[in-house]
Amino acid sequence: MNLFLGKDTIAAIATPPGRGGVGIVRVSGSNLAAFCAALIGKVPAPRCAALADFRADDGSPIDSGLVLYFPAPASFTGEDVLELHGHGGAIVMGLLLTRCLELGARLAEPGEFTRRAFLNGKLDLAQAEAVADLIDASTAAAAKSAVRSLSGEFSRAVHELVEELTSLRMLVEATLDFPEEEIDFLRQADAFGRVERLEARLEAVRATAKRGKLLQTGLHVVLVGAPNVGKSSLLNRLSGDELAIVTPVPGTTRDALRHTIQIRGIPLHIIDTAGLRDTGDEVEKIGIARTWKAIDEADLALFLSDARNGLGAHDCAILEKLPAGLPRVIVRNKIDLTDEEPEKHAQGIGSIQATAISLSARTGKGLELLEAALLEIAGWHGTENTFVARERHLQAIESAAEHLAQARAELAHSALELFAENLRLAQNALSQITGEFTSDDLLGEIFSRFCIGK
Repeated sequence: MNLFLGKDTIAAIATPPGRGGVGIVRVSGSNLAAFCAALIGKVPAPRCAALADFRADDGSPIDSGLVLYFPAPASFTGEDVLELHGHGGAIVMGLLLTRCLELGARLAEPGEFTRRAFLNGKLDLAQAEAVADLIDASTAAAAKSAVRSLSGEFSRAVHELVEELTSLRMLVEATLDFPEEEIDFLRQADAFGRVERLEARLEAVRATAKRGKLLQTGLHVVLVGAPNVGKSSLLNRLSGDELAIVTPVPGTTRDALRHTIQIRGIPLHIIDTAGLRDTGDEVEKIGIARTWKAIDEADLALFLSDARNGLGAHDCAILEKLPAGLPRVIVRNKIDLTDEEPEKHAQGIGSIQATAISLSARTGKGLELLEAALLEIAGWHGTENTFVARERHLQAIESAAEHLAQARAELAHSALELFAENLRLAQNALSQITGEFTSDDLLGEIFSRFCIGK
């Protein structure tokens, strides 16, 4: 029995699979008043929890629980939304969902509820993405930043830039009809100064967005060095657990070992790797090959050396072989065996400049210096006013910054048509963040990564 003549209705289980005290089936579409009458025999009062029996087609009870009815447009999706709160067992949730499908709903695609909220103007695209980021947050700091984005803080910053660009574009377009006066008019309106101020504000948003992306994705840190310098010991110390086997035997670590920790709310994905050396052991060779692969994918390398021996020719060769753009921290480990105190200093090796930290992975002495250095290299300055951001947001901001720089150059050469065009391109780039200028393909990619039921 299909009760619906308008836009199709979607349904999904909105709670995680498994056993629980409560499970929720969510429904969104049009004409859900008739849906309610068929499922529970009545239409509940809007936005009030009501006790009801959920009934099968023959009238027999499937379950009993609470029903919440949100008529359009005052709902999450902007459509009629129904939430059925039943007992949280996989079978009963499946039966309730099946009943909703029998009544004419179809199974929702991943992220389809949030996509409808975006398409119906309840959220912009940055806010919609923040919903998924809040669900996926791995730290409290990431969750707080996602809430800021969801509340519209990121979007407001972008809208302010877009409004200023729009105002400047209107000024320029007005002058293009009067070529004999346009240059003087733009000078009097301080067009050059306005572009520079826009660039400064955009740079501030970019810095905040970069910190937000760091909260979302974390920093991928690879531990590298010769065998038996304490890479596994450092991983164990940072994680606070005995994750890696530690022995005096060189070559104990044969494969990359990965673990995620938090430092002041920042996720650090640390990879302990096989020691880099020449070896005839075929298994160890595979581990060393995987080490180089992990290095190529890392954001930062911690190069460990033995404080008793200093950096030898083999160590320097490894350091020089690391990718040129990869930040590195030299960790002088085992200072508990040399009676040294923890220390941080700059160190140059040929053309390579790095931060050097002296510490003891065994005792933990000096570990706070390493943690501070990691946050400094990551560009982390705390969570205050940070909103969560994604790679596509940073790419859009970078594109806008490039077009603004080009616009400033065109204005300096009095090429006003090109100046106006670069302002337009900068505005379009920023509008991609909030979804005002977004392709359907991008929307499909974004929402396909959401969980079903959200």
